[in-house]
Amino acid sequence: MNIQHSGAQPSSQGPAEYFTGRVRIDPPFESSEPARATGASVTFEPGARSAWHTHPPGQTLIVTAGCGLVQGAGEPARKIRTGDVVRCPPGEKHWHGATATTAMTHIAIQEVLHGRAVDWLEQVSDDDCRAAQSAD
Repeated sequence: MNIQHSGAQPSSQGPAEYFTGRVRIDPPFESSEPARATGASVTFEPGARSAWHTHPPGQTLIVTAGCGLVQGAGEPARKIRTGDVVRCPPGEKHWHGATATTAMTHIAIQEVLHGRAVDWLEQVSDDDCRAAQSAD
């Protein structure tokens, strides 16, 4: 058994090539072989968001604080709130982030497949993000 104590690793800022706005990533966790799970706690400040991306084996998001948005390609954006669990199917193009006025934190859990947990794509445009803000 391995315990990773809170505060043992520093938080990091979400890289600008993958995120828009202020995003804090708290230390990721990774499993050892043969397990494949990896994840992190991610906090999006109001208006912050990820770029479009996919996860080869899919992704699970557990919202732990605030109110945010999630959108799959070709679908309307949807609001997510504390306690919600979002399951993104394998290979689904999607993005997630905070609403314009409220921060959002989630635990992101995904598996590594063939050495990859995520494939990053283009940034979500400001126009698309503004349109998503009216989601229910």
